[in-house]
Amino acid sequence: MSAKPPLTLLFLALFLILAIILATGMGFLSITPGEVVRVLWFKVWGGPLAEDMNPAFPFVILEVRLPRILTAAIVGGGLAMAGAVFQAILLNPLADPYTLGVSSGAAFGASLALVLAILGVAIPVFFSVPFFAFLGAMATLAAVFSLAASDGRFSSNTLILSGVIVAAILSAGIGFIQYLADEQVGVILFWLMGSLVGKTWSDVLVTALFVFPCLLVMLYFARDLNIMAFGGRTAETIGVDSRRVKKSLLVCASLMTAICVSVSGIIGFVGLIVPHLLRLVLGPDNRLLIPACFFGGAILLLTADTITRAWLPTELPIGILTSLIGGPFFCYIFRRKQLGVQ
Repeated sequence: MSAKPPLTLLFLALFLILAIILATGMGFLSITPGEVVRVLWFKVWGGPLAEDMNPAFPFVILEVRLPRILTAAIVGGGLAMAGAVFQAILLNPLADPYTLGVSSGAAFGASLALVLAILGVAIPVFFSVPFFAFLGAMATLAAVFSLAASDGRFSSNTLILSGVIVAAILSAGIGFIQYLADEQVGVILFWLMGSLVGKTWSDVLVTALFVFPCLLVMLYFARDLNIMAFGGRTAETIGVDSRRVKKSLLVCASLMTAICVSVSGIIGFVGLIVPHLLRLVLGPDNRLLIPACFFGGAILLLTADTITRAWLPTELPIGILTSLIGGPFFCYIFRRKQLGVQ
């Protein structure tokens, strides 16, 4: 293995740390990177803060900005890794949680939990939203694969179309849920467009508790995923249980998507853009591609969130911005696939 891929991983990790520090200082109250580092150092190791530092800085950094920034990074990394796994399993560069309809399924389940809470049904929202989102994601994944399957095999040519069909049905269901929400429809509508406003340390904890264990599972099966790219028969000959690997990774990727959607709403195309670009740089080795996708997805979503939060005059739902970027990129990849360009 050449030194280029590990160095790329190191570069992405350092760039993410730098992006977190810079993003933490951006906003209505400008904070220099040095002051951000001093506050974080004080939080971890203790010691006195500078006497000339604004006393509001620690609260703004630790309670307002940093939870949102870390949530954005973890959600972006999770969506990118889920996209990489979907693309590797299905051998389709157009596959990702958004285009397969998994994000819509998770959004439908989460919206159902929200409207039940609005209507007064006694369900603890903290637990019900992620749980309902996971059920919706898994049900959607099963429906898409059922439509795309032919003689027990997944058809790459019909997979995206199946995702579009199921997502259209789910959109109608989400519209009905919005109708039931009545005056509270704005809460669900803004959430469906994707937003990281008001995230707290509990959101960071929830996403981290699911995303990082799923990352370990994906890394555990990464070598088997590489072997499966040569075909099912070759994998079985070497001793790889393709069905077990696929089932484990699909459940893992769906769970990761469900948690991310339940926290941030629908944020599209992160799982499409990041794996495709990093595959051009690092190659198809999933042992390197999957962790690289975490860093790349975190950087992309953190950058998009910082633009909407600190640069635009009015905060734009982040899902709109990622869709504006990802839509043309999706067309580009689709065109390359039509022309047979790898």
